[in-house]
Amino acid sequence: QGQLVESGGGLVQPGGSLRLSCTDSRTRFVFDYMAWYRQAPGKQRDLVAKITSHGRTEYADHVEGRFTISRDGAKNTAFLQIDNLQPEDTGVYYCNAPTPWGPQWGQGTQVTVSS
Repeated sequence: QGQLVESGGGLVQPGGSLRLSCTDSRTRFVFDYMAWYRQAPGKQRDLVAKITSHGRTEYADHVEGRFTISRDGAKNTAFLQIDNLQPEDTGVYYCNAPTPWGPQWGQGTQVTVSS
């Protein structure tokens, strides 16, 4: 069974950028897709972006072009570039991927946008 591990979160000022990473070095097959979700304080976990093994991308409407998802499919590694960060981007960002035994989640990485 695999394990998704996120990294790259932190405290950043409004207008700054972050690059989140998610990797699974144990799973031997290529995930059909990898996705990033965000859970803001006191709110549900919502999809931010998704990328298939063929590189097709999908973004939530509120992303507004500031988020870019990419992937190294051969390594089951996904990235989320976030530019012009705003306070409303604050939350825990989780990586997700489908497996034959059910959806797999990482432990999350905290992103805090504050001056």
